[in-house]
Amino acid sequence: MFFVLIAFLAVPVVEIALFIQVGGWIGLWPTLALIVFTAVLGTYLLRQQGLATLARARASMSRHEFPVNEVFDGACLLFAGALLLTPGFLTDAVGALLLLPPFRNAIRGPIVRRIFLNVVWQDPASPGGGPNASTPFRNGPFDGSNNDSRNGPQAGPTLEGEFQDMTKNDGRDNRPGD
Repeated sequence: MFFVLIAFLAVPVVEIALFIQVGGWIGLWPTLALIVFTAVLGTYLLRQQGLATLARARASMSRHEFPVNEVFDGACLLFAGALLLTPGFLTDAVGALLLLPPFRNAIRGPIVRRIFLNVVWQDPASPGGGPNASTPFRNGPFDGSNNDSRNGPQAGPTLEGEFQDMTKNDGRDNRPGD
C-alpha cells in the first residue's frame, strides 16, 4: 500500500518536471503536439496488438488450452492503453514498453510465478478444506492436467444430458431413412 501512495505522489511530480524540461527544449506547442501524437500512435498500436492477442486467445481456447500468455498480454495491453492515454512522457514510455512483445515476455515469467505462488488452491479433499502446502497446484486448475485424483483420470469435460435408445429390439438400427 505504501508503494501505491509513493507512486501516486511521485508520478505527477516527475511528469511535471519532464513537461517543463521538454517544453524548454522544444517549446510549448511541439511538446503538446508530441503528447497528442504519442496518444494517437499508442492507440493505433494498441488496437493492432489487442486484436492479434484476442485471435491467439481464441486459438488457444479452441485447442482447449487456458490462454495464460494471452491473458497476461491482454492485461499488459490494457495497462499500456491507460498509460498511453494519460498525458505525460514517463507514462508514455512505460506504456510503450508494455506494447513491446519482448518486454512483456521478459516480465511475464516473474509476474506470473508471483501471482500463482500467491494463489491458494482450496482442495476440499484436504483436511479442513485448506491447501496442500507441498503441492498447492496439484490437481487444481493451474497444474496443466485434467486429472482429478478424487474422480480418477478424465478424458475431458463431463457432459450431462438425456439419451434415448434408437435401436429396435430386432437389432436393426432405427435411424431415419432405414
